Amino acid sequence: MEKEAGPGAAGVRLDDPWDDAPDSDRCGRDRTAGIADLDAPAAAAPDPEPSAADIYLEVHRSAAFREVRRRYRRFVAPAALAFLLWYLAYVVAATTAPELMARPVAGAVNVAMVAGLGQFLTTFLLTWAYARHARLRRDRAALDLRWDTQEMTRGLGR
Repeated sequence: MEKEAGPGAAGVRLDDPWDDAPDSDRCGRDRTAGIADLDAPAAAAPDPEPSAADIYLEVHRSAAFREVRRRYRRFVAPAALAFLLWYLAYVVAATTAPELMARPVAGAVNVAMVAGLGQFLTTFLLTWAYARHARLRRDRAALDLRWDTQEMTRGLGR
């Protein structure tokens, strides 16, 4: 295929499949005006069922969705801030207090090595805590939202 063949040469769709509004160009003309829908009757009544976009917006505005997001934020924001501060403290201490970081703790192991291993340990502990929090506080509610959304959108693509 040549580059100059144009966007329609390979059957590529440039319109957004999630957009319910008619496709129009910059001048306001409707580019789909001459295209007839072969599956629908000529004078079909508007579909009374909500679109998938409407359903997802309804779920997004629901109290259950807001609760899942609130639980997520209440864990992630403090955990991320605490880890970032711990990491910055390690970097600042390593650059501004090399004599402190070089102080031996046990044999050849110094404070810098202990703090560096503490970074790895903190990463694993934070990952475990996140997974546990998600399993105990968010997964059931998120799964319920997912099932509700799938039930509401079932049959829309027919």
